[in-house]
Order: sequence, then C-alpha cells, then structure tokens
Amino acid sequence: MIRVRVPATSANLGPGFDTVGMALSIFNELCVEKSQRLKIEVFGEGTDRISRGEDNLVYRAFFRVFQELGRKPDSVKLILKNEIPLARGLGSSSAAIVAGLVAANAYLGFPLRVEELLRLAVEIEGHPDNVAPALLGGVVVCSQNPELLCVKLPVFELNVVLAVPDFEIKTADARKILPKEVLFEDAKMNVTSVAFLITALYTKRYELLEFGMQDRLHQPYRSTLVPGFYEILECAKRAGALGVALSGSGPAMIAFTESPQPVARAMEEAFRKRGVAVRTFITRPQEKGALELVRIL
Repeated sequence: MIRVRVPATSANLGPGFDTVGMALSIFNELCVEKSQRLKIEVFGEGTDRISRGEDNLVYRAFFRVFQELGRKPDSVKLILKNEIPLARGLGSSSAAIVAGLVAANAYLGFPLRVEELLRLAVEIEGHPDNVAPALLGGVVVCSQNPELLCVKLPVFELNVVLAVPDFEIKTADARKILPKEVLFEDAKMNVTSVAFLITALYTKRYELLEFGMQDRLHQPYRSTLVPGFYEILECAKRAGALGVALSGSGPAMIAFTESPQPVARAMEEAFRKRGVAVRTFITRPQEKGALELVRIL
C-alpha cells in the first residue's frame, strides 16, 4: 500500500499573486492499493460530491504519471481521507493533483524526479503557487515567466488562523472578476508589499506584516465576493492579527498572529454578523510537503 499526506496551501499569499504560496498543517491523505477494478472511497470533506469514477481528480493525476512513462495503469483502489475544505481557497484541487502524482510515482518505484512531478502538477493545475507548496512544503516563491521556477523557503513561527465561510468560490470564477490591466501605482505598491512580506517573515519584524500583506492586484476585486470583507479584516487586526488577507482566491481568509484564539473568535463573529456561517481553523505553516510525507507500507 502507498500512503501520501498532502498539506493544504494558501496561494496568492498577501500581495504574492500567482507567485507566493504556503503549506499549512491541515492534510488530505491518500492510500493506494492494487485492486481488480478501479474503486474510490472518500471520507471527510467532499464525501457527497467527489467523483468515484475515472474523472476523479486524484485518479486523473495518478493516471497521468503512467501516461508520462508510457505505461498502462494498473487497476487500483484509492482511499481519500480529506480534511481540506473544497473550493474555499485552501488548495483542495492542488492537494488532489499532488496526491495522485506522488502516489503513482511511489507505486512505480520513484522514476520521476521532483522537477518532473512539479511540471506535471503545474500542467494539470495551471498555476504553481498552490501545487508547489503542496508538493514541497514550506513557503514557495514561484514563476512561470518564461520557465517554471520554484524556490522553497523555510517556515516561520507564527500561528495561522483560517476563517472558512460556508460558501464556495471556484478559482475560475474568481479569476474572471480580475481586470486585464492595473494602474502602475498599484503594481508598484504590490512589489513593495512583497518585499516587506518576505522581510517581515524572515527577519521576525512582524510589525511589518500589516503593510506586507496588503494587495492591490486581486484582493480589491475579489473582496466583493466575500460579504463584509474589510470589516472582517479590521476585526481580526483589532483582535491581534499581524496581517490578514484572502487565502488563495477566497472565500477563506488567512491571518498571521501570535495569539490565535482571540483572532479566530473575532473573525467568526464578524462573519456571523453578516449572516454567514463560518468555521475557523488554528494551524501553522507546514515544513514538509507530500514528497516527504509518502510511505510504502
């Protein structure tokens, strides 16, 4: 049996649109074993929605490795144990893709290198800032212009609060709302914010995070999809959040803090004042990605 654990991820981290992603200590687990026919079992998040057929995203990624190697896939049983909420901005689709790729590579005796797995993951997902931290762990800085380049940075010591509202935003829909052009001043501000974000995290100058998490490229547009977005952001800051932003394309919101419980309560209350049911998660950055969390049992 092959077992893989894949962390949740937060992409577009602060101002790092399509560039900076981070792995989080919430996991999906995939177990793979030989079978007479394809069989897929799902537990946890998405139990009533995830396909049990060949169009299942985990299986499609698993099958893609066999295609890459010119191999006919074996019949397998996939057991999915999911903790990552679907379509909330926490990398559920990337976790599925990475789980399938890493499990298939282990199943076949690890023929593909890290770079090849990353390339396949980006081909399926379209963007690297979710799949790269799911695969590698840590904080990952990514580029696709023109070649794929991903650099892993170590995790930092802050707590992470996630406020996950009870509605979905599909990434494709969230991308449609973005403008084709932005003002030069907005682009300049984002470059500055990214510099301060990285400086804050890796020099422990956490007071710089309030500026370092600000964004003008995607968040002002996507914030309209989250009721009371700026009110929730301010409530989190007053409760002790050092920096707050959308997670991925939303609707989940992410906050960095040294005192997670008050921040979680504040974000939960602010959402509920808007009539939105919400779950909060207190987690931390995750150092290990799926590559280090795969086992042959």
